[in-house]
Amino acid sequence: MTRALVELRVQRGLSQKNLAACLGKPPSYVAKVELCERRLDIIEFCIWLNALNFDPAEFIQNHLPKLPRKIPESSGREKGAHGA
Repeated sequence: MTRALVELRVQRGLSQKNLAACLGKPPSYVAKVELCERRLDIIEFCIWLNALNFDPAEFIQNHLPKLPRKIPESSGREKGAHGA
């Protein structure tokens, strides 16, 4: 789904820096999300899509069938960071 967020940003003609300004965040915030180094919670996700002038409900409806049925396993790096 992250790839779809990147594609939408590009379609809207926004750079990471432009989107970050709309979100009131540094460009590194957008970069980390787009590189899958940081996840968005549901509120951040909705704000992100609103900044791109796209309806969050429509985005979810369009991409829900593409989601995996189970939550993917965390990477080893994340497990070590949380002591698991």
